[in-house]
Amino acid sequence: MIKLILILFMVVLVSSCATTSMTKYYTEHHEELEIIEQSYKENYTHKPFAIEFNDKGYKNIFLELLTDSIKYIYEFEVNEPRLQDTLKKFNLSPTPIKNLITRMQSIECKGVSMLDYYLGGKKNTLVFLSVKTKDFRWPLTPQKYYILTYYTQPQYYDAQGRLLDGQTRKRLRELNGDVFKRVNARVAYTISEHFR
Repeated sequence: MIKLILILFMVVLVSSCATTSMTKYYTEHHEELEIIEQSYKENYTHKPFAIEFNDKGYKNIFLELLTDSIKYIYEFEVNEPRLQDTLKKFNLSPTPIKNLITRMQSIECKGVSMLDYYLGGKKNTLVFLSVKTKDFRWPLTPQKYYILTYYTQPQYYDAQGRLLDGQTRKRLRELNGDVFKRVNARVAYTISEHFR
């Protein structure tokens, strides 16, 4: 019985630390996160793309570029000349993308992408940012990520701060089975094993 109580206590403690850590991370980096979101949206209008760091040192990226018919995925070192050449080839300006990558590195943002979702039959988009958690992790457990979703307009939340489906406002809106919580009116977060 005592073991069960200790295990329950540890689970509650770890989950409350995760929420505290997310709040602390967002508070410390919220200005940079806003700049990343805005810069990404602005550059995405020229050509759809996504960026993901694939190493612990934030020196290598996967660059996903979308055309009408094909999705290209390239791997680069951040300072590699081929990255600039590829951006130019796909009509993306290298300087703003390089600035975006530098900002992501500075706050250890793992990835940024755009996600389409439908509400009431109408297509909407959101910016999807992922950040590796630095919370305590039990041995042999998968890495967790903070997933921040930036909506274009304010969202609905229940009394516990959970993101609601905007159409009915009766059920929780989930992504990959994860429930999102309020950061502010148009930003929500979850903690997930998936960074995308």
